[in-house]
Amino acid sequence: MGAGASSVLGVDGERVPRSGLGELPEACVASVLVYLDPPEICRVARLNRSFRAAASADVVWEAKLPVNYGYLLEKIAGEKDGLDHECPKGGKTIGQKEIYATLSRPHPFDGGTKIFWLDKCKPSLWMAISSKALAITGIDDRRYWSYIPSHESRFHAVAYLQQIWWFEVEGEIEFCFPAGTYSLFFRLQLGRTSKRLGRRTCNIEHIHGWDVKPVKFQLSTSSDQQARMHHYLEEPGKWIHYKAGDFVVENSDMPTKVKFSMSQIDCTHTKGGLCVDSALICPYGVHRLDGLHRDS
Repeated sequence: MGAGASSVLGVDGERVPRSGLGELPEACVASVLVYLDPPEICRVARLNRSFRAAASADVVWEAKLPVNYGYLLEKIAGEKDGLDHECPKGGKTIGQKEIYATLSRPHPFDGGTKIFWLDKCKPSLWMAISSKALAITGIDDRRYWSYIPSHESRFHAVAYLQQIWWFEVEGEIEFCFPAGTYSLFFRLQLGRTSKRLGRRTCNIEHIHGWDVKPVKFQLSTSSDQQARMHHYLEEPGKWIHYKAGDFVVENSDMPTKVKFSMSQIDCTHTKGGLCVDSALICPYGVHRLDGLHRDS
């Protein structure tokens, strides 16, 4: 009991007010929040006024932004007229928290055929590249390919292959990626899906040829990195991310050019019934990719 009383009573027996989390200096709280992920910072900010103020400090969010965030802001401003007041060059007139919130939202560029956004837990980038930004062999011949509307794509349309002998899809992107390791995937689906009476259905009429030989996926970078993988296309009616490889970005101030492709050019058999949605670049080690077609 004596130990308990000494924490409340002063030396002269006078009562001393108890201190709590709200009494901690804002700078002290901010120095702790720096080590939390952004979602955790937002949760902690609900504790009290002191934590809420610390959670908005520039020093906290500076650590969550990639070193080249100024380049990303300029990329956004260059795509949208009148955005300068929201995302000024270098982000000097708005707080770091607001800059982080801006970069965490999806931003289209190159005429809306590509989208990038900041990872919500680390200073890395996500990017989606539409099928319309890819070079697809035979895409102009409607006997083989056609673009069809799709509510299951963040680009609202996918390239659909009915039948072809020579299957080849290529793409490239040059961008100042934040330093880190990235993976590249193709988002594909066997079969053509639609909605009938509110239910999702899949037309598998044209699916053939993908079980004969695997599709070759590969990528290369301007820093001489190479990767190659082979996958059989499976599971009709389900969007699957097929990995092409990984690449490392060491200097975020220098543009990295990434070339990538998938092909199955064995002309002994035709193949068809495939939807090509996009290519996806994401931080290495991500395990769940479902739902990434949504804009939220």
